[in-house]
Amino acid sequence: MASSKDKVSEVNQSIYDFRYAENASYKTDSGLTEDIVRQISKEKHDPDWMLDFRLKSLEIYNSMTIPEWGPPIDGLHMEDIVTYIKPNTDMKGKWDEVPDDIKDTFEKLGIPQAERESLAGVGAQYDSEVVYHNVKKEVEEQGVIYTDMESALTGEYSDIVKEHFMKLVPPTDHKFAALHGAVWSGGSFVYVPAGVHVDIPLQSYFRLNAAGAGQFEHTLIVVEPGAYLHFIEGCSAPKYNVANLHAGCVELFVGDGARLRYSTIENWSKNMYNLNTKRATVGKDGIMEWVSGSFGSHTSYLYPMTILKGDNSKMEFTGITFAGKGQQLDTGDKVVHIGKNTSSHISTKSISKDGGECVYRGEVTITENAANSRSSVNCDSLMLDSISRSDTIPAMDIRNATSDVGHEAKIGRISDEAVFYLMSRGMSEEDAKSMIVSGFAEPVAKELPLEYAVEMNNLIKLEMDTRD
Repeated sequence: MASSKDKVSEVNQSIYDFRYAENASYKTDSGLTEDIVRQISKEKHDPDWMLDFRLKSLEIYNSMTIPEWGPPIDGLHMEDIVTYIKPNTDMKGKWDEVPDDIKDTFEKLGIPQAERESLAGVGAQYDSEVVYHNVKKEVEEQGVIYTDMESALTGEYSDIVKEHFMKLVPPTDHKFAALHGAVWSGGSFVYVPAGVHVDIPLQSYFRLNAAGAGQFEHTLIVVEPGAYLHFIEGCSAPKYNVANLHAGCVELFVGDGARLRYSTIENWSKNMYNLNTKRATVGKDGIMEWVSGSFGSHTSYLYPMTILKGDNSKMEFTGITFAGKGQQLDTGDKVVHIGKNTSSHISTKSISKDGGECVYRGEVTITENAANSRSSVNCDSLMLDSISRSDTIPAMDIRNATSDVGHEAKIGRISDEAVFYLMSRGMSEEDAKSMIVSGFAEPVAKELPLEYAVEMNNLIKLEMDTRD
């Protein structure tokens, strides 16, 4: 019979919770001032329009209040957050040129192995900058552009960046979008030409190593008409006893008849405030697919949004959230139906344990002109004890009578009978519960590539460990 110790050893928690001494070549002072924003812009060689954009975003940030409807973020103090930390290396295109401490970090996380075995291209960000980027030759020959945001901003793709940057998520959207606009750094730029199918995924991995720091990467993906892409995002950080902040931004433009799948596995440390914003717009006959796994952070505000602009466009969202002791994870999804005959399907699962709190906060809007549109929302919650909490807060704004909209929510606990049955077959109580929870999460795992499904199941096993 497996012990708890055996189980945790099997999945090796140290894969995520390790750290290195800070070895930055440059960092700003903590806090957020105009001088700091100008320093970041100068360090990154921004064009004039980007400096102006940053300064305007800072003004907007200072004029806005913190949202009051979500979980409290009283422990986050911007005056203590360092908004820019440049690693002691430039971006490399060959893995053996990356400095040893950074290379060892990503080796432990399995990034080079994943690149060799199953990915068309990889970008790896360490603190505030991308430190490694590589794309397979055959993908480049298809005309696919995959690079870091700074290279795109200051290079030959600058016009595309300027046309799309923070157009889907304007700084006026909320306070932390404005913060992102002021201090963003790093991230990925992807452009897939019309009709091109990228058969194997691209991936970016974001690692925040420094204590008391923020990470503000920007991901911009443009998938032209008739094209296809699967993009995978991974995130992790070691645990510190001070607050860290993640306020990234993802903007996805899906053209007519195009399809984009965006998969995320987040394992932020439990001192992280994850205030990320993700948004997609979809053209006629286009398809947007989200697959999301959230397993870390102290507090999360995360609601990927899809704008179904074109007729016959579709969206699917499949997500899972696991909140343990001390975690308040406020997650969900938003969709706006604009085109006719549009459809959305949202399926979320949440697991709460040891006093953790999960909230599904969703919003479906069907506009007056979105005739014959369809939307279904399914929220399943599993509470593993009597001190945890799970809430479902759906909002639906339906403005025409020809649409078909449904919402279903279920909240339950692990069946004592099922646990007893598995224990009668030789399992420990902990392993029995872990197996039941993995089965509950299986609909999400099956949407991921095999190696990422294994990682998600390993994270569930770690969260199910009963030790403090």
